[in-house]
Amino acid sequence: MASTLLSPDCSTSAITARHLIPLKRKLLPAAIQFVSFERSLSSPWSPSLCLSPSASKYRTVVSAADPGSMTTLDTTAKIIDGKLISQQIKDEVSAEVTRLREATGVVPGLAVILVGSRKDSQTYVRNKKKACEAVGIKSYEANLPEDCTESEVLRHIEEFNNEPSVHGILVQLPLPRHINEEKILAGVSIEKDVDGFHPLNIGRLAMQGRDPLFIPCTPKGCMELLHRYNIDIKGKRAVVIGRSNIVGMPVALLLQKANATVSMVHSYTKSPEDITRQGDIVISAAGVANLVRGSWLKPGAVVIDVGINPVDDTNSPRGYRLVGDVCYEEASKVASYITPVPGGVGPMTIAMLLSNTLLSAKRIHNFK
Repeated sequence: MASTLLSPDCSTSAITARHLIPLKRKLLPAAIQFVSFERSLSSPWSPSLCLSPSASKYRTVVSAADPGSMTTLDTTAKIIDGKLISQQIKDEVSAEVTRLREATGVVPGLAVILVGSRKDSQTYVRNKKKACEAVGIKSYEANLPEDCTESEVLRHIEEFNNEPSVHGILVQLPLPRHINEEKILAGVSIEKDVDGFHPLNIGRLAMQGRDPLFIPCTPKGCMELLHRYNIDIKGKRAVVIGRSNIVGMPVALLLQKANATVSMVHSYTKSPEDITRQGDIVISAAGVANLVRGSWLKPGAVVIDVGINPVDDTNSPRGYRLVGDVCYEEASKVASYITPVPGGVGPMTIAMLLSNTLLSAKRIHNFK
């Protein structure tokens, strides 16, 4: 099943432990009743349709000895509020930008290179520009046509590499097919690679005893959510679903650096649900709507859902709604903490981009 459902998924932290939000975790009861839901074999299952546990396609199986089954709890999981945490980070960045400007006259600058006219990419760039303005970071843009050459993109990157007022450079992905993405990302100066995608930054992330100059924004956002909700990582079993260079692989490396024992689930993994069920922490970035069912989760697991997937919804004015990789209705009855979609990891990505841009400006100007 994994080979047909899983696909490649969809950045050092400047925020220290003193910024953590002390939150008490609710302990699971000592005696719990295990319940699992089995899909009826008489009708096919669609990953885009998340059925409630009471739906006719499921039957309840009670087993006090089944370690892979779901637990019945009186309350649902606590929500990890990405909107709230991202706003706190933006406030912190804004205060530091002001302090840097007043002390040195330096204003952090972020340059974004957009190739083509994809509506989603234009929206992302517009949102990043608004976020920069809100915290006092100056934004620069280079908008290039769809049919531009690699040389033209690299020329704009080099101009921003040499521009002292630019402290961070972001190339909006995906790029048109005729442009070599790896070559473009490698052209960004490692000192300004606020997206954390430069091969040298990824290489330093993978090495023991070495730290990258920047961590990719979405993985960094996932870790920041865990830290700020005071969720223990050390010694825990973590499962990462998806292994892309953008999210899955770097977040797995970050979890290892935080001393978790990490397993990865990908398109060739056999029995992905069995492996996922071992996770105290589950981070899903597969890009498959409602892939992770409640029965995939260990009772009390912490669930970070990176997926943002459109599914048909005739009740929505847009004709669709956004859901994650995790079937929220089922998972929230099993997990101890869970991120919603939207409103979970998504807002954190831009917040981490702002944090990385500030970090770059402070490092370049040797400002503590």
